[in-house]
Amino acid sequence: MTKNLELTKWVDEVAALCKPDSVHWATGTEEEYQDMLNIMLDAGLATKLDEKKKPGCYLFRSHPSDVARAEMRTFIASRKEEDAGPTNNWIDPVELKATMTKLYDGCMSGRVMYVIPFSMGPIGSPIAKIGVEISDSPYVMINMRIMTRIGTAVLEALGENGEFVRCLHSVGKPLAAGEKDDGWPCVPNVAEKYISHFPEERMIWSFGSGYGGNALLGKKCFALRIAGVQARDEGWLAEHMLIMKLTSPEGKSYYITGAFPSACGKTNLAMLEPTIPGWKVETIGDDIAWMKFGEDGRLYAINPEAGFFGVIPGTSMQSNPNAVKQTLSNSIYTNAGLTDDNDVWWEGSGLPAPDHLIDWKGNDWTPESGEPAAHANARFTTPAAQCPVIAPEWEDPAGVPISAILIGGRRQATIPLVNESTDWNHGIFLGSIMGSEITTADITDKVGQVRRDPFAMLPFMGYHMGDYLQHWINIGKKTDADKLPKIYFVNWFRKDEEGKFMWPGFGDNSRVIKWIIERLSGDAKAETTAIGNLPLPDAIDISGLDITLADMEKLLTVDKEAWLAEIESIRENYLSYGNRLPAELAAELDKLQARLNEM
Repeated sequence: MTKNLELTKWVDEVAALCKPDSVHWATGTEEEYQDMLNIMLDAGLATKLDEKKKPGCYLFRSHPSDVARAEMRTFIASRKEEDAGPTNNWIDPVELKATMTKLYDGCMSGRVMYVIPFSMGPIGSPIAKIGVEISDSPYVMINMRIMTRIGTAVLEALGENGEFVRCLHSVGKPLAAGEKDDGWPCVPNVAEKYISHFPEERMIWSFGSGYGGNALLGKKCFALRIAGVQARDEGWLAEHMLIMKLTSPEGKSYYITGAFPSACGKTNLAMLEPTIPGWKVETIGDDIAWMKFGEDGRLYAINPEAGFFGVIPGTSMQSNPNAVKQTLSNSIYTNAGLTDDNDVWWEGSGLPAPDHLIDWKGNDWTPESGEPAAHANARFTTPAAQCPVIAPEWEDPAGVPISAILIGGRRQATIPLVNESTDWNHGIFLGSIMGSEITTADITDKVGQVRRDPFAMLPFMGYHMGDYLQHWINIGKKTDADKLPKIYFVNWFRKDEEGKFMWPGFGDNSRVIKWIIERLSGDAKAETTAIGNLPLPDAIDISGLDITLADMEKLLTVDKEAWLAEIESIRENYLSYGNRLPAELAAELDKLQARLNEM
């Protein structure tokens, strides 16, 4: 229990509303974790995998309606609609609370209400924050134990008067007396799911989904949407970024963050295995970075999570061997295929497809079935401490000093392999225009168009995107310019005229990062161009690669006409921010156009 009166009052209020059969305060112990797993095993909601092949691992199958973040049902309920901005779904908070209060009334009947105190970041770190999630899902309990630090130690750190983010979650399926779950509990109708954020109150309400970021409220909901508002108000950064440590052959270490939209290899980059001798990469985090200024005026970052929640399909010993090794024990798999020998399999695993398995829907599957064995968004939840290349200082409460920030997207043309910003505001400009080309059509977008995703935060913003970009600019005014990280715009996905990738990617991305490190140390020269500082074609180490200097020239070309067309697309996107577009970014766009016209 706790001596924090605000917390006990809130827990009592939620219990009175949701009407659970009992209340359980999470302790965070291994015994409790096993108890939760046993509850789900007994209910038929989990399968224990072969203890020799995957010790301590379990497989879950969610409902087909509950397989990914419900972006269209994710709301920013700021008091003023204009504060949510054009990139968010907004509902009036008074109206939304009324709707959801009715949904919550009695929603935990027949279930246990779990109270989960959790710390985002090492407990006691000056960069960390505390939240409390109330949930009726033991699946949430076990995943939150892996993904965050939970339990009694967090309550002790919270103390009598500590602040915490209120996170309320229910699967939305009460049970009548004697009734048991018949499969994955959730609200099957997507239109009845709600993932709601009340930024001014530092509060999250989630209803109807039991999966991923919809239910594990420390993930995107707190770590980015609510923490982003806290960061804006308190003068720090909460970002959708990996954190990696690079050590040169001389033994000097650098820390780099990186923002990439989905399907751009962010987790692979965080666990990179360099292909150039003498260089070493270690992981601090694969998804989220919180950065605050240290006493020396530099930005220091922590990974606020304690685990990795990664996409399984495509993860293999070829694409990300460290992720595969990390998930061999004490991990949760969701929506993978179950083999006849009680192991898991997924497309892109690098292993031959078995002759038969049970697919993610619970049906018999063979290679001739004509549909995937694993859902495209199937996931693993695994402790960060198990990562074979986790950096020793990954839990340093002071954080690690950031020297560079990578940004990028999936672009077939226009964007060069690497582009160094000329100064902080130019870097923010590059971050504001990044994005990926759409590869599948949907209602609002067309294949081939660029989906602008500033700093990879488009789905995770807790307030107006224009205000967010202004916050980045304001951060640059809080310290000396030479203490700010350098910003680099990278693109591993350039293609030639035949549609083939021009850069090998994966471990060879270390060659680009080597050049970046050499720029930071003053050992590499660059050519000043209309779009930024680019390496000369022979500046990046391509020894041993099937790449010529002519190929490098193409990868580093500034195509004037393509960039002028890019400017028109950027202007159209900027219009959506209205009068909240930072004047500094409008000026950067005008300066870029002027430089291009002088080429």
